[in-house]
Amino acid sequence: MKIAIANDVAMAAEALRRVVASTQEHQVLWIARTGLEALRMCVDQRPDLILMDLNMPGMDGVEATRQIMEQCPCAILVVTGRPHDNVNQVFRALGAGALDVTATPVLQGQQGGDAELLAKIKTVGKLIRHSGSSQAMLPKTATSQPDRRDAAITTLLAIGASTGGPLAVAKMLAGWRPPANCALVVVQHIDENFADNFARWLGEQLDMPVRAIEHGDELVAGTLLLAKSNDHLTLDQNYRLGYDAAPKDYAYRPSVDVFFHCVARHWRGNAVGVLLTGMGRDGADGLLAMRRAGQTTIAQDQASSAVYGMPRAAAELDAAQMILPLDKIGPILRSTLGGKS
Repeated sequence: MKIAIANDVAMAAEALRRVVASTQEHQVLWIARTGLEALRMCVDQRPDLILMDLNMPGMDGVEATRQIMEQCPCAILVVTGRPHDNVNQVFRALGAGALDVTATPVLQGQQGGDAELLAKIKTVGKLIRHSGSSQAMLPKTATSQPDRRDAAITTLLAIGASTGGPLAVAKMLAGWRPPANCALVVVQHIDENFADNFARWLGEQLDMPVRAIEHGDELVAGTLLLAKSNDHLTLDQNYRLGYDAAPKDYAYRPSVDVFFHCVARHWRGNAVGVLLTGMGRDGADGLLAMRRAGQTTIAQDQASSAVYGMPRAAAELDAAQMILPLDKIGPILRSTLGGKS
């Protein structure tokens, strides 16, 4: 891949250059010292991937990400010092269109930083290559009828998102308190090391409890549950949540398709599936399965998506009964599911 670097710290930029140059499959296309310079260089020479710092003079990494995604979109990986200390900035960048986040190797002070960064770059490469693939391999799950479930929960809201997803989820659910009979599950493409921070950040934005899912958890009424593993989130015939590593080579982790297929296969109450902004095609097949199972399905429209990949794939498959701008999806959920605003 052709990789660009946006970082105003010379030592950090050089460390990133050396990591990229240490491989045969990647090359450094350019290095920018400010967000504005990164934007200009991206317009002139669009890379496959930008390693984007957050704190730069003038235009910071968040604004640079937003403008690049508007003017010359490409894959962006946030690479910054102490990302766990900059949670708000990180999620603003992810909401603006960045794919993922990791620490700058030279600044994290731990061994393995180079390997972690290269692993992230490899994952982004898979996402780019698999963006045209629509078929998700599913983990093996039983197909028998459920023998028990929490009678208090009769409705399930299943949400899938990727690039730009954190802010989209927050905006869609802002100011809403779901009804007592409704459980909510979000599958967001995000590294497991940052999932707990995502849960805390989202909990600060919403008027409902938010927590990450542990293997074996049950659905919880009125609580937003978040996938927290790089393994795929599943829902079994007894309505228990869990994680499955298979398929190990699938680029989208955790996979929205895997969870949506589980909902279509096992959930016997009312369900609403919502597929939000994201690169690639993950979630489209699963949303179609939910529609064929008689559930309500919604996809975000192109104009309001940070990246119109996953929702576009759903539209092409006729998987979504409704294709709506983000600011219209929340009101539809309120009118369909009830609850308080």
